[in-house]
Amino acid sequence: MKRLFQLHVVLASLCVAAIAGAAGHLPASLPRSAPEAQGVSSAGVLAFIEAADQIDGMHSFMLVRRGHVVAEGWWLPYDARSNHELYSLSKSFTSTAVGLAVAEGKVSVDDPVLKFFPEEAPAEPSANLKSMRVRDLLSMSAGHQDETSSAADKISAKAFLEHPVPHKPGTHFRYNTAATFMLSAIVQKQTGQTVLDYLRPRLFDPLGVEHPFWNTNWQGISLGGYALRARTEDVAKFGQLYLQKGKWHGKQLLPAAWVEEATAKQTSNGSNPESDWDQGYGYQFWRSRHGAYRGDGAFGQYCLVLPEQDAVVVITSGLKDMQGMLNLIWDKLLPAMQPRRLSADSAGRKKLETKLASLALRTAEGSATSPIAAKVLGRKFVFSANDQKLESITLVHRQISFDTWLDTLDTLTPHPGPLPVEGRGGASRPRGAPARQLRGVASGWPCMALNRPGRANAASVVPCSKRLRRDSLSPEWGEGRGEG
Repeated sequence: MKRLFQLHVVLASLCVAAIAGAAGHLPASLPRSAPEAQGVSSAGVLAFIEAADQIDGMHSFMLVRRGHVVAEGWWLPYDARSNHELYSLSKSFTSTAVGLAVAEGKVSVDDPVLKFFPEEAPAEPSANLKSMRVRDLLSMSAGHQDETSSAADKISAKAFLEHPVPHKPGTHFRYNTAATFMLSAIVQKQTGQTVLDYLRPRLFDPLGVEHPFWNTNWQGISLGGYALRARTEDVAKFGQLYLQKGKWHGKQLLPAAWVEEATAKQTSNGSNPESDWDQGYGYQFWRSRHGAYRGDGAFGQYCLVLPEQDAVVVITSGLKDMQGMLNLIWDKLLPAMQPRRLSADSAGRKKLETKLASLALRTAEGSATSPIAAKVLGRKFVFSANDQKLESITLVHRQISFDTWLDTLDTLTPHPGPLPVEGRGGASRPRGAPARQLRGVASGWPCMALNRPGRANAASVVPCSKRLRRDSLSPEWGEGRGEG
């Protein structure tokens, strides 16, 4: 899979001022409560946060108990308004779109996949391809031995249908992001809307999700299996909706029967009782230990729903050990949740709130200067032909004015967090989607001047800071079990 060259840029107050026009209160927020009032120990949550804070790459955390947010925190520069790349946690939202389409009679889980794409089908489809159904896509048992590319400039219904299907669909679990793309394509085919637009009035608007953003493939189809961006609380509301069997403020947004079916074990995927990736797979949801289920994405994006505890845990991060984080939840956070209301603990709550308010990403350690600076600063590095159309890059260290368009959703909400500049082949902003222009001066920061002829931001000067960490340059999307 191709790698996404992503530069996380911190523009501090300059950026906040540039996009302050989008300011406002978070819409339709979940109610807040003292932890003990909802049967949660502040000391127990603090123990979890202190342990999580030792893990490099944490971005945000939210714990919802009995419908109330009892603890929340963001590691600076992230904050409550930061839109996070959800990676494969996006899959659970695509599943939700399918569930709504089923309820509206537009799709059936027993529909053959070829039914929707007769013009894209091979001339002589195999028997296994002919028998592949929507439920096989949902349960990651489409029959593939390996996964075809899900890169935005490659994936299409035609490419998926041309991929060999050596196993009988429904009999072989294979985590498959391209299969989720096909679900997105089916919804778009049947509704005339992208999954993003289809979900707006049915899910996002009722939940108060203000600015969801979802990249599309080269054909304008929402990628489905990844590339959805949303805020931490948006994800918490999504988890709470599922915990409430699809009901929100007295209205049934999603059929309860779909919630049950989607989060139940539909496919066996292993037998290790200690692994949260061996507990079974539903319709784009992982089954977990302790009677829980979750949507998750690469580098530690979690929406963990715990029905037995009436709780939802949301984490966004850039961590490496995803099972390790779940182990920490089971070891530290699970015991903090008790069946009854606890006595007030003002001292413990104050300690917890102080810790949550002080969270920040670790800055890079080392000398302020480098002995190789003289060798690289001011030089132009020229690339061979590449899909990103990036011709050269120049490192500079001086005051530079910049005037560049950033076309990811992060520019639509006011926060001092990282603003990705994406260099993927093909436009990452859908037709008609707004973009924001940032202007200012970067003084004394090392900068990268990107030269991409023929692009709207062909000569971008990207300021960097000490907060540009090694995980800022990461694979486009994770692959494999528990990482995608």
